Amino acid sequence: MSTLVIVESPTKAKTIRNYLPSGYRVEASMGHVRDLPRSASEIPASVKGEKWAQLGVNPEADFEPLYVVPSDKKKVVKSLKDALKNVDELVLATDEDREGESISWHLLQVLKPKVPIKRMVFHEITEEAIQQALDNCRDIDDQLVRAQETRRILDRLVGYTLSPLLWKKIAWGLSAGRVQSVAVKLLVERERARRAFRQGSYWDLKAQLLKNEESFEAKLITLDGKRLATGSDFDENTGQIAAGRDVVLLNETEANTLRERLQEGAWTVANLEERPSTRKPSPPFTTSTLQQESNRKLRLSARDTMRVAQSLYEQGYITYMRTDSVHLSQQAITAARECVERKYGSEYLSPKSRQYATKSKSAQEAHEAIRPAGSSFRTPQETGLSGRELSLYDLIWKRTVATQMAEARQTNITVQIEVDNATFRASGKRIDFPGFFRAYVEGSDDPNAAIENQEILLPRLAIGDAVNCGELEAVGHETQPPARYTEATLVKTLESEGIGRPSTYASVIGTIIDRGYVTANGNSLVPTFTAFAVTDLLSKHFPDLVDVGFTARMERTLDHISTGEADWLPYLKDFYVGDDGLETQVTERESQIDPAEARTVDLQDLEAKVRIGRYGPYVETEDENGPVKASVPVDVSPADLDADQVTLLLKQKIEGPEKLGLHPETSEPIYVLVGAYGPYVQLGEATEERPKPKRASLPKGVKPEDVTVEMAVGLLALPRLLGAHPETGAPIKASLGRFGPYVVHDQGKEGKDYRSLKGDDNVLTVSLDRALQLLSEPKASRGRRKAEPLKELGKHPDDDEMVAVYKGPYGLYVKHGKTNAGLPEGKTEADISLEEAIALIAAKAGSKKKTTRKKSTAKSSTKSGTAAKKSTAKKSTTAKKSTTAKKSTTAKKSTTRKTTTKRAAASKSTGTKTTTAKKSSTTKKSSTRKKSAEKPET
Repeated sequence: MSTLVIVESPTKAKTIRNYLPSGYRVEASMGHVRDLPRSASEIPASVKGEKWAQLGVNPEADFEPLYVVPSDKKKVVKSLKDALKNVDELVLATDEDREGESISWHLLQVLKPKVPIKRMVFHEITEEAIQQALDNCRDIDDQLVRAQETRRILDRLVGYTLSPLLWKKIAWGLSAGRVQSVAVKLLVERERARRAFRQGSYWDLKAQLLKNEESFEAKLITLDGKRLATGSDFDENTGQIAAGRDVVLLNETEANTLRERLQEGAWTVANLEERPSTRKPSPPFTTSTLQQESNRKLRLSARDTMRVAQSLYEQGYITYMRTDSVHLSQQAITAARECVERKYGSEYLSPKSRQYATKSKSAQEAHEAIRPAGSSFRTPQETGLSGRELSLYDLIWKRTVATQMAEARQTNITVQIEVDNATFRASGKRIDFPGFFRAYVEGSDDPNAAIENQEILLPRLAIGDAVNCGELEAVGHETQPPARYTEATLVKTLESEGIGRPSTYASVIGTIIDRGYVTANGNSLVPTFTAFAVTDLLSKHFPDLVDVGFTARMERTLDHISTGEADWLPYLKDFYVGDDGLETQVTERESQIDPAEARTVDLQDLEAKVRIGRYGPYVETEDENGPVKASVPVDVSPADLDADQVTLLLKQKIEGPEKLGLHPETSEPIYVLVGAYGPYVQLGEATEERPKPKRASLPKGVKPEDVTVEMAVGLLALPRLLGAHPETGAPIKASLGRFGPYVVHDQGKEGKDYRSLKGDDNVLTVSLDRALQLLSEPKASRGRRKAEPLKELGKHPDDDEMVAVYKGPYGLYVKHGKTNAGLPEGKTEADISLEEAIALIAAKAGSKKKTTRKKSTAKSSTKSGTAAKKSTAKKSTTAKKSTTAKKSTTAKKSTTRKTTTKRAAASKSTGTKTTTAKKSSTTKKSSTRKKSAEKPET
């Protein structure tokens, strides 16, 4: 008997194939084989005229979804159908969560198998797990499928109904989503809080005390029995002590006076308290906590964390990575305890097995936490992994093993020292037994270093002991604005508020970054002015959709649908249709929304208006001659844009640049300007004869007001010739680039060797000796990492070199040797096979050869022209159908037909040249159509 097993990806297929009996054939579906239409070209001709066609869901027919097989999946479907012809049984082995259940259901609908069907689920890819899954197959869970379909429909209704409104009222290409819009609102609210923040200042005293020649630190906590003010006592909106706080606030003068008075006083231990405590290890990873800790420790984005985790799962290294559960199986607990005993010793083993309870009521994505796969855990060193995969596996291994380790025991020591009318406090911590700290400390890369950092030892002290004051220092403090969200803290907030599912957070954060709502500043997420405008519009006109409580209730209802506690159809009808439904709200309020008002961002304490323009945000104000506008530099955040910056931008626009001085050699004026990409210096004015005068950006951290003529002259003279390399004689130069200051060894055709300057180096003064020293260091010391593949697909049959998927600035691509080929739209690293990648690389290599080949003879030119005509004729037919179908609903239908006919005629008469032009035109229009129909939802 032969059996066809279908999984989602080639990697998963390759791994699972090792554990199945003979007679089993494993194929990959490359993810979903059908979905709602992504663009107008995917809408079947039979329904293109329907008003709901673009939505992909028919609200009038009980929200019946319009499912289509995307063009890039038709070959996959054909291959699966062909494979199904020669088997006696079909086993659907997609992932065990809602998404996986949905993929299996869609496969059934598309393949229409006539052989027996089984649904096989497992949460790890090991021989034991696969055999157990084969013995316990079940039917498809219709309830899970319906829950997933309801989410998909709901997301489409929100995204495809609100996004066009944002295009009309604010800017093209924006999107709204059930979860993403709430996430953006959280970021915007935090940024507004930062803008409203008013800084407060306070002073205290810090003493270095001595006992038996051992030094320890103590801080002033009370004066005359009254507590000293700290940062938490301030009102963030006023910068003053909050109402009702009875504290002592010292200024600098008072602090220094107090310091002089207490310096020579008698310091005595007034109280000493030791409090033993224990710390239990954190639960094993869920999807959410893995994303948070990976962001903190490994600096990986949520999206990258899930990509790496999926690769580890599909290769059989970890259990399923989309889960809300912290439960560990008995097999996992036994494996973890064996690891503890073998690596750390029995004294580090917890007295009994430790199990964790899942707090989330809706934890159903999988039945176990994320852990190393198998009945015995491979250590990170035994896996043979490298790069990100090794780092993430190491994190998961340590966290899982730590769950079965003994508690850490520590003693917290508090000592109060009195001098005159002041009381100081010294705090210490002694780790009596490190326990699980030996393996894992949350937020730290190095457990041993973390243990050392956590331990603060004090000398042996007793009440009544006299101590000596070695040094007493007055210390000033300033309160800090609320911290911006990082990916880790945003994920934590979304989960704690019950917004969305942890398995979707990676794509949500990726979407808000890709759509220009957020920029990453280090590890912080900074909302843009566009995010402010969109949030303001949605909050004013559709407040429920960005309300945290409403969205959380919506999520709970969707969970109830999955358990059968709620009915999906009444819920969708209540949400979308009727007098209070989303469709009616959008229709009624569209006419009430003024685009000029929607594009305006009101910022606290800023008189000038910030507007969203075609080319980005700009400030606008009025003078006697009318409105004056100036672009806002890309590196200025909404919280940091102040009146002084606006004045400078507008002054520069009205009066032109302010002259810094004259160049000592050319006598030309030097200007300091602020452009879209930050401040820079310019030599001379822009004229018709010289539209682009010499310019140089200011180094990072240098403010326009700090620039001198000497500095400007130096910057404008870059690159600086430092001298010749003693071995090659080639020039060595210093300059300033996109990634900061650097030195370069320029060997012409031999290539250029770059090194970044360090923190203390100055590009204007760095010497040849220093440059040679930097150039002698290996490139790895610069901290730049070679691009790591997202996924290795396998070796190329021609030369055994690896073919892998990478992420570049323009999207995903496959690489073999020196040939890169972009992935088709909609393809991801999870659903591209080695064969498809080889075909893409071959096509790209062929196109390279064509571009470098000399012009052929007239005969071959004629042949290629004929071939091109045939190809173009075929493409023209497709493009013409798509164009006519899309524009048939507009008033310009007849014009479109005429234009298409004219172009077709012109193509016939002009041959290859016209074919090329028409190809370009068609491609451009097709791209525009695709973009216009792609309204992402979450």
